[in-house]
Amino acid sequence: MSTAAPRTAGPDHLWSVDEHLDDILATVRPLEPIELQLLDAQGCVLVEDITVPVSLPPFDNSSMDGYAVRVADIAGASERYPAALEVIGDVAAGQTDLLHVGPGQAARIMTGAPLPPGAETVVPVEWTDGGLGEGPATGMRARSLAPEGATGQVCVHRPAAARAHVRAQGSDVRAGDRALDAGTVLGPPQISLLAAIGRGTVRVRPRPRVVVLSTGSELVQPDEQLGAGQIYDSNSFALTAAARDAGAIAYRVGAVADDAATLRDTIDDQLVRADLMVTTGGVSVGAYDVVKEALSYAADEDEPGSGVDFRRLAMQPGKPQGFGSIGPDHTPLLALPGNPVSSYVSFELFVRPAIRTLMGLTDVHRPRTRAKLVTDRALTSPAGRRQFLRGRYADGTVTPVGGAGSHLVAALAQANALIVVPEDVESLAPGAEAEVVLLG
Repeated sequence: MSTAAPRTAGPDHLWSVDEHLDDILATVRPLEPIELQLLDAQGCVLVEDITVPVSLPPFDNSSMDGYAVRVADIAGASERYPAALEVIGDVAAGQTDLLHVGPGQAARIMTGAPLPPGAETVVPVEWTDGGLGEGPATGMRARSLAPEGATGQVCVHRPAAARAHVRAQGSDVRAGDRALDAGTVLGPPQISLLAAIGRGTVRVRPRPRVVVLSTGSELVQPDEQLGAGQIYDSNSFALTAAARDAGAIAYRVGAVADDAATLRDTIDDQLVRADLMVTTGGVSVGAYDVVKEALSYAADEDEPGSGVDFRRLAMQPGKPQGFGSIGPDHTPLLALPGNPVSSYVSFELFVRPAIRTLMGLTDVHRPRTRAKLVTDRALTSPAGRRQFLRGRYADGTVTPVGGAGSHLVAALAQANALIVVPEDVESLAPGAEAEVVLLG
């Protein structure tokens, strides 16, 4: 959550990308830890080290369906001269009343079943006749269909070394070992490990709840009929999907018309389910930029430290930005531009790191690399602006995709990277080395 309002500056101040991002990350704080059931903790970040309470496996067990035997009884066994052993019964997974394997004896054993006392190794069923008195077996007959298969005689056609096909107790992890470190993001393998060592709940920072809403009377929902001067609302879908991709639980709100009172009421209604609010559109200098109109207010007496600051950034696209906190809980709010590319680039640079910070992660940024620029002509960039161009990265090279227009959604859909042109660079020649932000 947010702890204080962001810094303010004069109306003519041009904020750098780094200043704006630093302000956001200095204000947003990780969410408080809670105890969650395992499946509810998927995607969350551990806040405690997890120590193994019981070894895995907790006992020696078979890795094959076959026969538990003594090594000496099958030494020298071959197809011509098999070792004939007395089958004394079955050992199934979960069985607690174990047989004792003595000289000349074998017990049918199933995968995962405890190695019975007296047995030293496991012979796969394919190395035996399966008790049928014929050639090599391909499997065991189900006990329910042939109960007599659990007794009688079995011929073993190959020898096995001691503890062959046996999973040793603690061969995965031992009691007292560190299973997972604090800071681990819980995915399916980690949840599997927690369940395997008997943990039903874990203490984590919850996934942040992010509410995304777009503004504009011209916006129409997909599947509806477009009228004159109308466009489909794509920003709220893009940003909601991006928030989920970043690890958040994201809620999309339908587009809000250009009315400041309606927008403020909508935001107030959504605060109950938001750890972070994201708006798109209405942050520039137009007469209908309602986000700026609705949220450009001084700190309320009842909400000290709240307020939203609207800024101009030295970047392209995405010059107009807003950031602050609203409501009694000082919920962080990031107001992004309305052009689709501006909105998405702003999300990647500012909102994604905020979400990852709320999660309690230390590495909150997309990875970056250097790549050779593949293009027919030089890329130009306005002086004093950090430009982010869409690109396609592969094998150490990056190729621009589409033009510089901030409305080109189709080009954005083809990009997997952003080409960064620094503030002090006005041209990047073909073959130049460029910094690249990897988007996926």
